[in-house]
Amino acid sequence: MANSFGTDILIQAPEPKTAAAFYVEHLGFRITGEDPGMISLHGAHINLFIERGPALGPVLEVTVENVQEVARRLVENGCRVVKDEPEFPRCYVRDPYGLIYNLIT
Repeated sequence: MANSFGTDILIQAPEPKTAAAFYVEHLGFRITGEDPGMISLHGAHINLFIERGPALGPVLEVTVENVQEVARRLVENGCRVVKDEPEFPRCYVRDPYGLIYNLIT
């Protein structure tokens, strides 16, 4: 059951440009990509992505061998799928302790 945390964190904000300006000005990130739905910011140790939408809280990235199998097992053990978009691909899972992570392979 090996896994690893990635260096990417995703948040949501109604106005991604406003949120991005905060992280650039106060935490030293730099904008490295921008499209209508998401702004990418890279820092020395982590990458922050700001997606347009209502706040879910921070989403961490976790690499697993089989997304469907791990998601199924997590749901059986008290987690719930917050967002599942296989075509993107992304599968956001909230665990019983409030942490949200995107399962990727």
